[in-house]
Amino acid sequence: MAVDRTPVLKRCKALGISPMVMGYGKETNRNKNANTRKKVSEYGLQLKEKQKLKFIYGVLEKQFYHYYEMAVKEEGIAGHNLLRLLESRLDNVVFRAGFAITRREARQLVGHGHFTVNGKKVDIPSYRIKEGDVIALSERSKKSAKFAQVTEATGGRLIPVWLEVNKEAMSAKVTRMPQRDELDYEIEEQLVIELYSK
Repeated sequence: MAVDRTPVLKRCKALGISPMVMGYGKETNRNKNANTRKKVSEYGLQLKEKQKLKFIYGVLEKQFYHYYEMAVKEEGIAGHNLLRLLESRLDNVVFRAGFAITRREARQLVGHGHFTVNGKKVDIPSYRIKEGDVIALSERSKKSAKFAQVTEATGGRLIPVWLEVNKEAMSAKVTRMPQRDELDYEIEEQLVIELYSK
């Protein structure tokens, strides 16, 4: 499997997103106008938005294109469908619930089999969560000191309204699917749809 080894802060700076979106507490003192000096083409803008989404969720091109195809086939606005599909990945839900410091860490923890969905062990980071699903830390992993540290580190993180989190039981229930206006980063998803629909 291909692994993106680009330094996170460097990539955040290039794409113009805050490291806070990626789960890093460091806010860089970057020049806001650094990437706006030269005129960017329409294709360049579309490509940047696509790269931004792929980077935030840690998805490679083939899988991302598959999400685009699914989003277009579903009813509703394709851009909103795409964001909902990305937000409903198991590794993202684990990150949003505060069971991992970053999405990369969430992906690794899910891959190592630390979480269950509705009582069954799931070790696929891209597993799609549905409304009503309960994500919980496995009994074996609850004894690990690692998760006590993670809970402490993510204590101040805002939990999305579509998740009901029980920090004591280390479980989270998906009360409904996430909405477009509940995202904590700026994205023009319509540019991504336009890029692929050419």
